[in-house]
Amino acid sequence: MIGISKLYCGQVEPSDALRYGRESGKLPSHLLQFSKDKKPVVVWNMTQRCNLKCVHCYAHAIEVDGSDDINTAQAKTMIDDLAAYGAPVMLFSGGEPLVRKDLVELASHATSRGMRAVISTNGTLITKEKARELKEVGLSYVGISLDGMEAVHDKFRAVPGAFKKALEGIANCQAEGLKVGLRFTINKRNVAEIPGIFRLLNDLEVPRACFYHLVYSGRGSELIKEDLDHAETRQVLDLIMDETRALFEAGKPKEILTVDNHADGPYVWMRMKREDPKRAEEVFELLQYNEGNSSGRGIGCISWDGKVHADQFWRDHTFGNVLERPFSQIWDDPQIELLHKLKDKKAHVKGRCAKCQFLNICGGNFRARAEAFYGDEWAQDPACYLTDEEIGIK
Repeated sequence: MIGISKLYCGQVEPSDALRYGRESGKLPSHLLQFSKDKKPVVVWNMTQRCNLKCVHCYAHAIEVDGSDDINTAQAKTMIDDLAAYGAPVMLFSGGEPLVRKDLVELASHATSRGMRAVISTNGTLITKEKARELKEVGLSYVGISLDGMEAVHDKFRAVPGAFKKALEGIANCQAEGLKVGLRFTINKRNVAEIPGIFRLLNDLEVPRACFYHLVYSGRGSELIKEDLDHAETRQVLDLIMDETRALFEAGKPKEILTVDNHADGPYVWMRMKREDPKRAEEVFELLQYNEGNSSGRGIGCISWDGKVHADQFWRDHTFGNVLERPFSQIWDDPQIELLHKLKDKKAHVKGRCAKCQFLNICGGNFRARAEAFYGDEWAQDPACYLTDEEIGIK
């Protein structure tokens, strides 16, 4: 996760993170990516069920009707373990988390144990009543996925009216004072929609947006051919920075982040070197705090069936099951070879990644993409768009 607004628009200084000792348990949410202990933010795909049929769903979501593998009591036991372990954030995801009737109860349980509770949702099921319930239990944030304006979004979601229902969900959150933001997955089908997303942020007074690079997993694995090429990705990053700066200079600053391609960090730094060398030094320090991709270390995933993965996109490798063994024991087990190696990926990555001068601030980027493309989880990330000259190997 790269904070474009934090880095490019100077919204965060290195001293901001140092003030809290860079400990995840003490850092406010907007500084959590700069923690030094990297206690894992845990994504729980609490259900595989969903009311939409998104073409890029990494969870291979299924119909709404049915039951879930982890019941309410088991989920509370799992949350207790995560809280005791020091995981700072519980991200309830899916499928669509709002199809579970116990979402509010479980979010309340997480906050009562000192965790921050957030949800990732398509937004269509957030009624006024549900927004009020989520606010009352102390939910920190609601991330609502949009793939563009109405025509493009509804085509992605394969359900007419999904866009309008998502906007209603946003309005309902805002009416209750819930912090809400947008999530947008970039690909060839919707890249032209990015300026529209920025207009929406401005028009609806939404304070935050995360732009996700495509990860080749779930139904998203069928979209490899629709990922942007390297030149297109660079253009998108410049566009996102330009749009972020324009809002900032207009007195309407937003929190803008890019996710799942840590080449974005060096790219922002290189642009800052050209535009503001002094600020570039601070940006580089913050990127070192960030450390790049944190799959298997600073982020982890628990699937709807209890299986533990390095992140929510990489389900080819399972390290254990919380229905059989606590997450905390699984996560720190040195006998789980791949998980142990992920704690220090720099020693194991190959190809361009191994030689890259930015390895300490990128962390070798996304292992799921490397494995999907090359069949080797330690190969270079094919989505890295930096040139050999830029990474210092030419």
